[in-house]
Amino acid sequence: MLEVKDLYVGYYRDLNILQGISLEAEKEKITTVLGANGVGKSTLLKAIYGFLEPNDGEILLEGKHVGGIPTHKLIELGISYIPQEPGIFRWMTVEENLELGAWTFRRDKARIQRKLEENYERFPAIKDRRRSQAGELSGGMQRMVELGRTLMTDPKIILVDEPTAGLAKLLSEMVYQMLVDLRDNDGMTIILVDQEIRQALKIADYVYVLELGRNKFEGPVEEFTDPQDLKKAFWA
Repeated sequence: MLEVKDLYVGYYRDLNILQGISLEAEKEKITTVLGANGVGKSTLLKAIYGFLEPNDGEILLEGKHVGGIPTHKLIELGISYIPQEPGIFRWMTVEENLELGAWTFRRDKARIQRKLEENYERFPAIKDRRRSQAGELSGGMQRMVELGRTLMTDPKIILVDEPTAGLAKLLSEMVYQMLVDLRDNDGMTIILVDQEIRQALKIADYVYVLELGRNKFEGPVEEFTDPQDLKKAFWA
């Protein structure tokens, strides 16, 4: 569904962080991108989402070129992004945060209400807190709000950047389960960037390992179950 081909991207024109990365994300699968700090994982997501314009290479959505397209247009095409840093507005209510995800169809009140109800059914824990300020929620529930806001636009693909950074183990497990449910129950295609190797591998379908802005290793998750395979992928 989404392909990245020989992509070169950087924060400056003459300094590429990504140096020829290629990736394919299959429909209704979790594609996980792993690697150490600074290898370009987050840069890859920002390039896909239009925050960074590629210096070379291609980004294709269902065979159509989308590299360099403005972010608001990518949202309309079905791509959404959840950054590593919490993106909720703490002083606004849960429901107000969710409604922000409906900005592109803000005049369609019936659709907004329908999407709100879908989110409350999907995440019943936040329904009872919909009038509460989002900053009062636990870290795990705040992630539910972020996911819910993202789902307001009916995305086909969700780009997720280290979703459990700073969360306790129990809350982390909750977030990973949410991603699994979105894949299995909602048919979402997910590209997950993570440093929590073992947790990410538990939910992945296909894995890419990056090193210094390049592809180092890739394969179905089954190839990462043996300790020797992990050693080859990450430390060889």
